[in-house]
Amino acid sequence: MTAMTPGSNIPLSAARVAVDVAAPVRLDVSGLLLTADGKVRSDDDFIFYNQPTGPGVTYRSGGGTAPDAIVVDTAAVPPGIEKIVVTASPDGAGQTFQGVEPTATVRNADDGSALATFTPPRLGTETALVVIEVYRRGGAWKARAVGQGYANGLAGIATDFGVSVEDEPAAAPAPAAAPAPVAAPVDPRVAAPPVAAAPPAAPPAPPAPAAPPASGKINLDKGRVSLQKNQTVSLVKGGRPLLSQVKMGLGWEPAFRGKDIDLDASVIAYGPNRNHLDSCYFGKLSILNGAIKHSGDNLTGEGAGDDEVIVVDLGRIPPEATGLVFTVNSFTGQKFTEVAKAYCRLIDAATGEELVRFDLTGAEAQTGVMMAKLIKQFSGEWEMTAMGDFVKSRTVRGMVKPAAQSL
Repeated sequence: MTAMTPGSNIPLSAARVAVDVAAPVRLDVSGLLLTADGKVRSDDDFIFYNQPTGPGVTYRSGGGTAPDAIVVDTAAVPPGIEKIVVTASPDGAGQTFQGVEPTATVRNADDGSALATFTPPRLGTETALVVIEVYRRGGAWKARAVGQGYANGLAGIATDFGVSVEDEPAAAPAPAAAPAPVAAPVDPRVAAPPVAAAPPAAPPAPPAPAAPPASGKINLDKGRVSLQKNQTVSLVKGGRPLLSQVKMGLGWEPAFRGKDIDLDASVIAYGPNRNHLDSCYFGKLSILNGAIKHSGDNLTGEGAGDDEVIVVDLGRIPPEATGLVFTVNSFTGQKFTEVAKAYCRLIDAATGEELVRFDLTGAEAQTGVMMAKLIKQFSGEWEMTAMGDFVKSRTVRGMVKPAAQSL
């Protein structure tokens, strides 16, 4: 199997290939059939979840447990099509690729064997990518790694390749000159229903460069980081990923001098396709061969300091585990409106230094909350994101599905 870099290409040894794109978050994957001038011919050439079949190209859903893919049957691709570009964009509204490193895998579609992989480097404010292109050259088919980012989402890609997107400015800047648009049924999350074909636009201004990757990612170099909801910190210190033992301390107090409250802290481990690997909680104090350990149950929430602690040895987490979601549940059914001062904090296990803290500032009348998640990046570093998302669940078992959806 070949690990590709931007611009590199490989000959395809299979007539039918599938390009899947995996990431720690849910992605929308699409394909566009392009002629020699780099344009789609019609609405039939835009393949996505709502139009999954085109001439020689199909969209294949992963069903939430595997990456979505574009399958290309090179023998069935029409003669006038020179390339098929495979695109990806985060499913979340307005979400960028900052801190998200997708990996495309080119496979033999018949037996599933991997032919090549490609992870676009240095992503930042992009909201959509052209990841891979499958193209015809001299009668043979090849795959090329692209990694071209767009800051204006799938609409930017669609416009760039000749798809008409309603309410888009006629001369909206894109990474390449915008060709004359044609009608196409674009993803409803990107645009309104298709419009009639428009006349060729005036020659556009020189193409604007792709948006540079965001700089200044928060890390641990300046000491303790205090997060707000949905903020992320890279667990990097002195330019090196933190791969030692850390403790995730979770604490809470009964609200307004109320009665004792029994909450249970847990961590749920997932693979790169949001597949559930295991859960660590009071009933199972060690998972992933001891790389994650639980301190045990606290039945009252009284007293200063952390109520429950989960120790994570980042350097010993097996490679198949790429996402950890830390949760708190009320098994007795008390709601989080009865809880005060709930927080989580990441601590250096060797020194006791508090590295990251997140204080839960809001509360909902629910019995579960996802406090934070740790996501492993392709570079090997881990990132922590504050969550604070409430769920109706009294046990960690009921948190598995919503936590997977949060990745």
